[in-house]
Amino acid sequence: MKIAVLTSGGDSAGMNAVVRAVVKVGILKGCETWIVREGYEGLVRGNDHADGSYPEPPTVPEAASEAHHGHPTNLLANLRFGDGLLLRDGTGDHRGADGSGNSTRTLAGRYLVRVGWDDVRGWFAEGGTLIGTARSAAFRTPEGRTEAAFNLIKEGIDAIAVCGGDGSLTGADLFRAEWPSLVQRLVDQKRITPEQQARHKHLRIVGLVGSIDNDMCMTDLTIGAPTALHRICEAIDNINSTAASHSRAFVLEVMGRHCGWLALMAGLAAGADFIFIPERPPDAKTWEDEMCETVHRHREIGKRKTIVIVAEGAIDGDLNPIRVDKVKDVLRDRLGLDTRVTTLGHTQRGGSPCAFDRILPTLQGLEAVNALLEDTPDTPSYMIGVRENKITRVPLVEAVKMTKAVAEAINNKDFKKAMSLRDPEFAQGLEGFTATASLFKEKQLPAAKRMRIAIIHMGAPAGGMNAATRAAVRHCMKQGHTPLAVHNGFRGLLDGYVHELSWLGVDGWMSRGGSELGTNRFLPDQDLGGVAARFQKHDIDGLLLIGGFEAFRALAVLEEGRQYYPAFRIPMVHLPATISNNVPMTEFSLGSDTSLNALVDACDAIKQSASASRNRVFVVETQGGKCGYLATLGALATGAAILYTPEDGITLDTLRDDVKFLKIRYGLDAKGRSEGRLVIRNEASSNVYTTDMITKMFKEEGADLFDSRSASLGHTLQGKIPSPMDRARAVRLALRCMSFLEEHHQALLAEQQKQQRQSQDGMPTVAAPPESAAVITIQGAQVVWVPVQEMVRDADMKNRRGKMEWWRGIKTLVEDLVGRDQLL
Repeated sequence: MKIAVLTSGGDSAGMNAVVRAVVKVGILKGCETWIVREGYEGLVRGNDHADGSYPEPPTVPEAASEAHHGHPTNLLANLRFGDGLLLRDGTGDHRGADGSGNSTRTLAGRYLVRVGWDDVRGWFAEGGTLIGTARSAAFRTPEGRTEAAFNLIKEGIDAIAVCGGDGSLTGADLFRAEWPSLVQRLVDQKRITPEQQARHKHLRIVGLVGSIDNDMCMTDLTIGAPTALHRICEAIDNINSTAASHSRAFVLEVMGRHCGWLALMAGLAAGADFIFIPERPPDAKTWEDEMCETVHRHREIGKRKTIVIVAEGAIDGDLNPIRVDKVKDVLRDRLGLDTRVTTLGHTQRGGSPCAFDRILPTLQGLEAVNALLEDTPDTPSYMIGVRENKITRVPLVEAVKMTKAVAEAINNKDFKKAMSLRDPEFAQGLEGFTATASLFKEKQLPAAKRMRIAIIHMGAPAGGMNAATRAAVRHCMKQGHTPLAVHNGFRGLLDGYVHELSWLGVDGWMSRGGSELGTNRFLPDQDLGGVAARFQKHDIDGLLLIGGFEAFRALAVLEEGRQYYPAFRIPMVHLPATISNNVPMTEFSLGSDTSLNALVDACDAIKQSASASRNRVFVVETQGGKCGYLATLGALATGAAILYTPEDGITLDTLRDDVKFLKIRYGLDAKGRSEGRLVIRNEASSNVYTTDMITKMFKEEGADLFDSRSASLGHTLQGKIPSPMDRARAVRLALRCMSFLEEHHQALLAEQQKQQRQSQDGMPTVAAPPESAAVITIQGAQVVWVPVQEMVRDADMKNRRGKMEWWRGIKTLVEDLVGRDQLL
């Protein structure tokens, strides 16, 4: 099969990762791989052979023979075709611009270009799309689509992966539906032969959504949206300091013509005071009053800054546009605030992709190739999406139809329907923003149902701990609960370091890394009676534990202690937060995304240094304890050549193969164009084969082929500022935890009252059920509550990780994407 990949519509970070993944996976699956320059416009233009055929690509017959004992592999047959640098440095349309001494090699007049393994080397770290994108008026016409079909058949291409927005994917599905008639027209015009018609009866198409607006239905995230959110939150974090310094208000406009996801998640992650989004517009007559009342309440209690975020397509209930200048005037004229406007514009699209915008497109690219290989005339065109951490296939037509239905519902003022068509996380995010952004004067719960909730951080600090605490405190303020901060973990509880948190006191915590409460690894079983006494002294009705494996173990200890200490017969919940992501039975822990981004940023800089030296291998040591999650996902996001994890360990045979692989790989590089490569090693992979030992071994064995250096990232991986994803998920999960505590508290009260009516001996002590001490987990596409004792059975307590780790298979993908099996 010949697979072509094209990017269409607006550019977004992660598109290059899609192209790289489709090319590499396609080659591994035995296919030829092509790229289409300039989107659908390039498909219509095709290749111009009028001035003679373009030069033959360079070949590597000797290196290929030496590399694989003379046995051909598809990787070696498609190692490179010489156009990768032309695509990457942007000089492809200038003749003789490749710098290799080949004065005739050019991409001028070529829009369908065959590419090989090395032609897409390093692309995933680049922003935008290196193969170009364009909005094509010609492709919208039958004549243009006929020309596109001819160009594909001429090159023998029978499958296309399209990365773009809903318009691009709609065009792809229409092209596939029209394909038989387009081919018949070409036969009638005698432009192709009946034999060609027989070979190209069916066009295989798959769609991947590239859109920073995250406006496609039936998927949680679109490619490019996480990076755009990073850019927005970076800007707001910077604005916050000057806003507080001058006691100013800032009104920010972010992209999102038909979808308010960026505005909503930025408001949630950056702690904005008010947002405007098209799916939930304010009343046309009262929005100014609502905004001013909210901002005035915040200013009244001493808040020095005001942040209002406006989506590009924001409207009021009568569909009138809400402009940033109007919002500015209202804040200035009615509240007397010194107000500034910042329009972020296309800066939101730019920059290197964040970790998730490298990992997600890679996994989706793999699924896209599999979908193309399995495609038949009877199967629909699929769109590759994601739900939580699960890659999904959904019918492209249905996804596009639902997406358009959102815009129609908004135009019809059916905003309830528009919200229902968005993914569940969108609605939960809006509820979370409402619950945490505004100061509520009226308490939501009657006094009898209010609780005293203790919040404890445990284990190592992780990005998102403070954001989760802030959300929990704000929820307490809204409901009427009393939030109690326990400083320095259970050790601090025993020492009496407990105080009540306030709404304003946690206002700036969203962007703060580490742990504002302080944290340690002290477990309550070291003085269980003393801990119970402190619970009783502070009259604690519920406990929120935020931390990693220690928090999970602490919850298990407290649950077991219920049989001895009535003070523990209260609802208790653990919110996983650890950069190691080693809490059993959950796919995501707060802090792991922040850590992955810190790892990616460090490795990008290290690889730049390694590449400047051409043939240098860097052995990078990561944290993670005895869990290889961080190293594995980091290796996938950075394109590491070799990966070492505690789960697989390191053996002498492994090291022999690794040296052999590096020698073969460097031997296949174009002369003078070797690149730096990364080896990522988890800190606990082996007690014998240390980072220093491996580095020295590679240096010795590399001889004249490659040099070796090491870098230990250490505690820098805990990150400075939490990633937007960690912040947004912290709010979402923390609020779910608070609802859990309320639900079980009220159930215990009801049972207590029931028993009291049946008993004449005073207030009875009610045994808390096991499910009232639970861990909130993400499993596939669902949030699942797991009783802590059930989780203990699925935990590898010795190695402090889960027995079944969802990401284990990714190591194989890491090795596949560097061609290890095809070269060894």
